[in-house]
Amino acid sequence: MRLTKSFYIREDVVQVSKDLLGKCIVTNFNNQITVGKIVETEAYRAPDDKACHAYNNKLTERTKPTFEEGGVAYVYLCYGIHHMFNVVTAPKGIAHAILIRGIEPIENVEVMLQRRNFSKLKYNLTAGPGTLTKALGISTAHTGMSFLEKESPIWIEDRGEVILEKDIITSPRVGVGYAEECALWDWRFRIKDSKWTSKAK
Repeated sequence: MRLTKSFYIREDVVQVSKDLLGKCIVTNFNNQITVGKIVETEAYRAPDDKACHAYNNKLTERTKPTFEEGGVAYVYLCYGIHHMFNVVTAPKGIAHAILIRGIEPIENVEVMLQRRNFSKLKYNLTAGPGTLTKALGISTAHTGMSFLEKESPIWIEDRGEVILEKDIITSPRVGVGYAEECALWDWRFRIKDSKWTSKAK
């Protein structure tokens, strides 16, 4: 079942980050459907989070999607190479987003392998935000795209898996040392014992 608007427009981005664990990202490009289960997330919250692109409600052409009503994609380029896929949450005007850091390949793994130029299945196929987007076919061209419209090639499903709090590892986010006290916030969430999460930092 596709997630509905009510899932995305909640204001507690930390809770939504945990709730996304176990949900499935589905993409359909050129009639090739690929599915990955979310196993790792990071929460970002404007205006007070110094690690957030929209810190102090900074509105730019890049951050504009984060101010939209929850249920759209925010995809940005990191180091000019990696396409980073985020799920926008909260009501319109509140710039909250969740970075998807790791997925477990579920369906059409062969297509994911082709997109990544892999000859065999390895954990790093989708363990990391820059690799999972390539495996799923997601790029910055999809920033601002809604997950709620029927014709959208990207959406997120609830397939009935429930991840309990005791099975979630919480830790500081990756690569945000510049964010002063916010760098210490335990806003990175991983499914315990999943081999598809990115390496611990």
